[in-house]
Amino acid sequence: MTDLPFDIGSLHDAYAGGLTPRQVVETALARLAAADDPGIFIHLADRDALLAQADALGGFDPARLAAMPLWGIPCAVKDNIDVAGMPTTAACPDYAYLPERDSTAVARLRAAGALVLGKTNLDQFATGLVGLRSPYPIPRNAVDPALVPGGSSSGSAVAVARGIASFALGTDTAGSGRIPAGLNNIVGLKPTVGAISAAGVVPACRTLDCVSVFALTVDDAWAAFAAMAAADPADPYSKSVAVPAAPARPAALTVGVPAPADQRFFGDGDMGACYAAALEALAGLGCRVVELPFADFYATADLLYEGAWVAERYAAIDGFIADHEDALHPVTRTIIGGARKLSAVDAFKGLYALQGYRAKLAPVLASVDLLCLPTAPTHYTVAEVEAEPIATNSRLGTYTNFVNLLDMCGMAVPAGSRADGRPFSLTLLAPAGQDALCAGLARDIHRAGGCTLGGTDWAQPDGAIPAGADPAAGEQIELVVFGAHLSGMPLNGELRRLGASFARTVRTAPSYRLYALAGQKVARPGLVRTDGPCGDGIEGEVWRLSPAAFGTFVAAIAPPLGIGTVDLDDGSQAKGFIAEPAGLGAAQDITRYGGWRGFAADIGLYG
Repeated sequence: MTDLPFDIGSLHDAYAGGLTPRQVVETALARLAAADDPGIFIHLADRDALLAQADALGGFDPARLAAMPLWGIPCAVKDNIDVAGMPTTAACPDYAYLPERDSTAVARLRAAGALVLGKTNLDQFATGLVGLRSPYPIPRNAVDPALVPGGSSSGSAVAVARGIASFALGTDTAGSGRIPAGLNNIVGLKPTVGAISAAGVVPACRTLDCVSVFALTVDDAWAAFAAMAAADPADPYSKSVAVPAAPARPAALTVGVPAPADQRFFGDGDMGACYAAALEALAGLGCRVVELPFADFYATADLLYEGAWVAERYAAIDGFIADHEDALHPVTRTIIGGARKLSAVDAFKGLYALQGYRAKLAPVLASVDLLCLPTAPTHYTVAEVEAEPIATNSRLGTYTNFVNLLDMCGMAVPAGSRADGRPFSLTLLAPAGQDALCAGLARDIHRAGGCTLGGTDWAQPDGAIPAGADPAAGEQIELVVFGAHLSGMPLNGELRRLGASFARTVRTAPSYRLYALAGQKVARPGLVRTDGPCGDGIEGEVWRLSPAAFGTFVAAIAPPLGIGTVDLDDGSQAKGFIAEPAGLGAAQDITRYGGWRGFAADIGLYG
C-alpha cells in the first residue's frame, strides 16, 4: 500500500476492493515516518484513538457516500484551527490551549467521514507567506527542499504534497492558502470569505480570514469544500454560497490577465516564460484572454500591511502580546508590533482607501469572468528568505494580497514545470460566490498540464468528481438560457452578479424554433415550441440560482420573452426563456444554426 495514491477517488476505489480505514491510517503514519520531516506536524492524533475512529467507520458501503462523501479519508488541520483534544498553538507554544470542541469546519469534516491525523505547522499566528516563521522545525518543500515550503499554511501543504494526507485545512488572509500550494505542486482552494465558518479559528485579520483547502486535485479540494460550506450562527461573518456537486466550465469565458507592462516577476525569466505559455494554453481551452491594467490591484495589495489590517492582527492577540511579547517570533513581533504606531484615524484612512480602489476596480472586474495570474511571481530558497525575510515575503504576495480585500474567491492550480524543474502554478480569481467558476476552469487547466500530484510520482486520476452531497441542491433553481445570457455573451454578467453557477450545456427537444428578435436594445433570440420536429434541437446552457436570485432575474424580463418549461433532448425539463409567438413580428428564423452562438458567430454580432 505504500504506492497507493491518496486522492479521494483512488482511496474509495481501494475501499471498495477491501482496503480498511485502519490500513489507510497506518499507511499515512508510515509515510510520515519515512518522510523524516519533523516540521510537518506540531501535534499528532493519539495513534490508538485514531485507529479506533477508523475502525468505528465499519465496512465500506458506496451508498453511504452521499451522506459521508469523505468516508475514511485522512486529513490534516492547520494548528490555528481547533480540533477537540489536540492543543491549538498557532505556532506559539506559550499561546497553547486545549479546545473542548472541534471548530465548525472540522466538525463538518468529521460528519462527512474524514479522519484527522493531526495539527500542522505554520508561520506563527498565520503571519507570513514563507513558512519559516515558526519556533518548531521548518517543513521541507515536497518538490525541492532548497525552496521555502510557503506559508503560512506550510505544514498543511507539505502533508498533502507528500501523500500523507488526502487534503488539509489551511487559512488564507493574504495568500496563505495559495502560495504553499503553488510551491508544492498541489491545489489550493481559497473560498469566498465566510463560505466556510471561521468559528474555532485563531484570527489573523478577522474580517478577511478564510479557512482554505489543500488537495492533490481540484475534485478533492471541492469535495472537502462542499462538506464544510454552510452558514454558521457561531460565526457572524459566515454566509451561504452555492456549492454545486460538480462544478463545470462554461463554453465561453473571458479571462483577465495583467497587461505585459504590469506583469511582475522580479527578474525571474523562467516564471515569465511559464506564464506566457500558460496564457497560450488558456486560449487553447477556448478562453478569450483580455489584458487589464493592474496598477490598482497592486495598490490595493499594499494596503494589507498598512493601517487597518495590521491593527486588526494586533487586536486578535493584544491580550497575549501584553504579557508574552517575547514569545513571538522576531519577524512576527516586528510586523504585528507595528500596529502600536497606528491610530484609529489611520485605520479609517485605510478603509477609505480600500473603498476607493473597490469602486475603481469594479468595472474592470465586471468586464471579465475571472482573472488568471501566476500564483507567485518567483520562487525563493530558504537561504534567500533567511537573508532578507520581509522583502522576499512581500514579493511572494504580489498576486495574492489584494484578493480578500476585494472580496474575491480563488483557486491555485498546478500548471506544469519551469525549465529548472520547479513547479509552476496559476491562480484563478473571481468575485465572491463564484467559487464553482474557478474550480471548473482550474480542473481543466490541471488536466491539460499533465502534472503529477504534489511531490509524488502519482499520475492524475481519471473520472468524475467524487460522489457526494450537494448542500445547495435543494435551494437552487435551474434556468436554461439560449441567447445573450449564454457564457461569453453580453448579458451573462447579469446571471453571475446574482450568484448563478454554470451547470451544463444542453439541447432542447427537436420541437423548437429559434428566432432573432427585432427591435431589441441588446440582440437576443426567442425560443418557440412547435407542433412537431423542426431540427436537432437548440443549444443552451443551464445555470443555477437561489430562489431569491431567480425571482429577481425573472422580474426584470421584458416581453415578448418570459419563463416557461422547456423540454430537453434527454427527456428532462427545465425552466427557461421562451417567446410569445405574437411578439415575433419581424423576427428572423435562425433555427438552422442550432443555437444563438452559431448565429452570432456567423454574422459577427459581437465583433
